[in-house]
Order: sequence, then C-alpha cells, then structure tokens
Amino acid sequence: MRRFSGAAAGLLVVLTLVGCKSLPRVVPDQERRAPPVRLEGSQGPLSAERSRAILERLRAGGQGTDVLSRHLALEEAIVGSPLTAGNQAVLLEDGPATYRAMLAAIEGAKDHIHMETYILDDDEVGQRFADALIARQAQGVQVHLIHDSVGTLSTPKEFFQRLTDSGVKVLEFNPVNPALARKNWELNERNHRKLLIVDGRVAFLGGINISGVYSSGSLSGRSSSGKSSKKSDIDGTPWRDTHVQIKGPVVAEFQKLFIETWVAQKGEPLAALNYYPTPERAGRDVVRAIGSSPKDDYSLIYATLLSAIGSAETTVHLTNAYFAPDPQLLAALEGAARRGVDVKLILPGKTDSWLVFHAGRNYYAQLLRAGVKIYERQGVILHTKTGSIDGVWSTIGSTNLDWRSFLHNHEINAVVLGAEFAAQLQTLFDADLAGSKQVTLQEWERRGLGLRMKEAFARAWEYWL
Repeated sequence: MRRFSGAAAGLLVVLTLVGCKSLPRVVPDQERRAPPVRLEGSQGPLSAERSRAILERLRAGGQGTDVLSRHLALEEAIVGSPLTAGNQAVLLEDGPATYRAMLAAIEGAKDHIHMETYILDDDEVGQRFADALIARQAQGVQVHLIHDSVGTLSTPKEFFQRLTDSGVKVLEFNPVNPALARKNWELNERNHRKLLIVDGRVAFLGGINISGVYSSGSLSGRSSSGKSSKKSDIDGTPWRDTHVQIKGPVVAEFQKLFIETWVAQKGEPLAALNYYPTPERAGRDVVRAIGSSPKDDYSLIYATLLSAIGSAETTVHLTNAYFAPDPQLLAALEGAARRGVDVKLILPGKTDSWLVFHAGRNYYAQLLRAGVKIYERQGVILHTKTGSIDGVWSTIGSTNLDWRSFLHNHEINAVVLGAEFAAQLQTLFDADLAGSKQVTLQEWERRGLGLRMKEAFARAWEYWL
C-alpha cells in the first residue's frame, strides 16, 4: 500500500532527484567455504554437538544434505545476526486471521507491547487496535508505538493524541514536517516495517498494515466481524497478504531491531522493563531475523535473497506485491532459470500502484525468454512478500522486490530454514498459483502500444517508486 498525497509525492520526487544512491554490486560466492554454522538457542550459543544434531534433523527433512548445507553456509556468511534454533513459526493468511492473532496477543500482554507499522488507519480496524492498546496501557502494560509519517499522512492527529493521552508512547518516524524532525531530515527514508512484539516472547511480522482494506479475506467478501469494510477497497476487491507469528529465542533479535529504531529516532528513554525475558524453546524452527536500513552499506535482505537465488538447485518460488527489479536481481532470476531451476513469480494482476505495476511488466519479456514463469494473481489486490527456495529456505516480511525496499526503506524479514515451514509456504503458493493467470511470451509480445508506453514511462521512475 503506497499512498502519497499529490503534494507529498511531488516533494518526494524533488528530494530524491538530488539524493540518489545505487545498489552495490553483490556477487554471491557459490564456492565460499564458510565456517561451521553457528546456532543459538534459549540458553545462548549451542554446543557444536547440539548444533550438528539440529542441522542433521533439518537435512533429514529437506531435499538433500548438500542443498540445505549450501543455504545454511550462505546465510551464515552474509548476514550477521545469528541463526536461532527452538522457534515456532506459524503462517497467518490475510487480515482477519492476522488481526485475531495479534489482538489476542495484545490482550494477553503482561509487561510491554512494541508495535511498528507503516500504515495505521483511523477506521474500524485501526480503532480496534487503538482500543486494545489503550486497554492494556490502563492495566499497566507499557505500549510503545512507531508509525511512519508518510504512511499515516491521512490519519488524523487526534487518533494518535488519544493514544498519547492514555499513556502510550507514540513516535512518528521521520516526520514529513521538517520542523518536527528529531535528526537529519530525509523525507525519502521511510519505515515500511510491520512488527508487533508482545512481552518479548511473541513477534508478528509480514506485509499486513493496520487498515480496513484487510477486513475481508481474499477468500471471502465479508470482514471478520461479518460487516463490509467501511474503507473502500479498489473496486471492492479484497486484499491478499501473509503474516507470520513467531515464538522462541529469535524474538529477542526482533526486539533489538525495534529498540534500535526507537533510539535512532530519538524516542523517549525506554522504561526499565523486561524486554529480554529468559528465552524459552517454542518449537523446532531455525529462524534468522533480518532488518535493513538505508544507513547500511547494503540491504542485508537483498544480499541474502540474491545469494539464495544464486545457490538454488531446484525451485525459486516468489510472491511479491511490487516488482521493479534491479539488474542484479534480474540476472539472478534469469541465471537460475537457464540452469534448469523452476523459477516462478506470482505478481499482481491488479494493484494500488500502477507505476510499479507497469515498471515491473517492462521486464516480463526478458524474464520469459530466459525461462522464468510469470503468473498474475486474479481477483485480489496482491500485497504478499514471501519466497521459498529449494524447499528448505523461506522468507516472509515487509520487503518488496523493488528499488524502494532495497535502498530507501527500513524493512524487516524472517528467514526460516527447513522443510517443514517451507511446506507451509508452498501450500499458500500453490493456492495463489491456482488463482493466477500465467503470462506467456507469445501472448505478452502481442500486447498493445498503450501498455508498452505505460511500461516505458513507469520504468523511467522505478528508482523512486
């Protein structure tokens, strides 16, 4: 969901024209000999023997020892945060299921709630969350909320004032108004993360904002309350998205990312609460928390995705809402397809951002000629950002496959290693595939001049979209 007012969008273009940066050259080294994979558990770093046992279990459930070993080694070599064992990752499909799980966690909070979101609308859904946060704050649970300034441009100040008056600590990320800036004013730097952490024990992340457009699931025209969303979707079309609920030791890594953002944005000093409770084993998933920021030398999410695609041996299945790839991502996808990997992309058939939509379509012919299979999801507004590679490497989070996510936004993803979670994600991928229309090269090359002109125009702006 990318909603800019005309004035804000114009200002954004002017500022970015004078503040461009580019993606670094990232070359995954397929032959790199990484050190033994480091795992952490509920009591800290695991012994070599325990780590080997967990990795052997993962390999036994995967599609071959060598495939998983390669992905494990590349993850360890590229991203600095630890691979953490003993977690439970549960997929949540669409808004109603996600909101039920999130609100239940909020209502059960005992110590603190940390929430970070791009969009927080003043509608039925937004009010439900505001009421739930205020209720827990009244019971002595300290709530910290970060909302992006551009993402919440249409949300009245009174909405946030009610939260502040109740004791909730509200922080506007990188205010659009330069007079309110707490650090260097950089309008193009946005917080696109969607993260909820409750008591340091459970985390929610993915693509779902707090908005009434998600009230009706993609399989139903009714909201979770049985009422139609008061906020109009695009021609009444439901939104399709995916979130994940994670419990276990890796929640501490997501907590670090939230607190780092709070401190960097000069939020009020945090009260002395139990932000890092003693970790408890919750399941068998090995998970890595990955945050990216424009301040980093390069996007860690981008680098690990390129490496995973570059090391793929059997499948690359990606579902993404906003596809405007840079040359390296294009090369990685084409290279995988040409070496016989089954590369499938599920992309929107209908969107809320026609510029990104047509910028991505500009690359269809190039990808199709290389053997990449492209499908456009029908009947929904696709907002999902997930990927599964070789049946053992999975990711879910807020990151789109475009320049904005890789260069300008703060994003957050989880990478889950192992066949069990990948199978869950594959089930959702197959369901979306069944609701999609395949784009063939023959058909695409017959598209009209009008579409080609839109693609050419959109491509000229893809860096800033």
